[in-house]
Amino acid sequence: MEARRRVAIAKCGEGWAQAEVATLLGVHPVTVAKWMARHRRTGDSGLAAKPTPGRPRFLTPAQERRVLRWLDQKPTAHGFRTDLWVSRRVAELIRRKFGAAFHPDYLRAWMRGRGYGPQKPRRRAKQKDQPAIDGWVKDDWLRIEKVAAARAHLVLIGDTGCSSTRW
Repeated sequence: MEARRRVAIAKCGEGWAQAEVATLLGVHPVTVAKWMARHRRTGDSGLAAKPTPGRPRFLTPAQERRVLRWLDQKPTAHGFRTDLWVSRRVAELIRRKFGAAFHPDYLRAWMRGRGYGPQKPRRRAKQKDQPAIDGWVKDDWLRIEKVAAARAHLVLIGDTGCSSTRW
C-alpha cells in the first residue's frame, strides 16, 4: 500500500488528475485525495506504512513453516498412535516443541486457512471385491433390466435397506 501511495503522489506531481491516478491504481478518487492531503500535512513520512495493531504472533514465520512441514508428515512420526492429524494433536505438538499453547478450535481454522481441511479415512468395505462387482453389473444387472423391461416389479434388497420400483 505504501508503494501505491508513493506512485499516487508522483503521478499527481507530474500533473495527472486524481481521478486518473485512482483509476490507474484501482482505488477510489477520494482515497487519492486523502493521500495527497496527508502528504501535504506530514510529507513523505505520512505515506509510510504503519504497523498493524493487535496481539503479537505466538509463532514466528519460521515456526509456522515448521508446523506446516509436520502436517506433511504422518502423525506417527511424531509419536502419535494413528495417522490422522487433528487439531488437538497439532496443539499438543506445538506445546511440546515451542512451549506455546493454542486452542484446538483456533488451530483448526489456522490449518484450514493454509489448505489443510478435515481428514477422514476413506470408507471402503474390507471385503469389497471389485471384479465380482463388475461381473454382477455386467451380467446380473443386464438380466434384471431385461426382466424389468417386461413390466416386472423390481425390489432391491441390501444390507442397509431396500428399494421398490415399478417399471
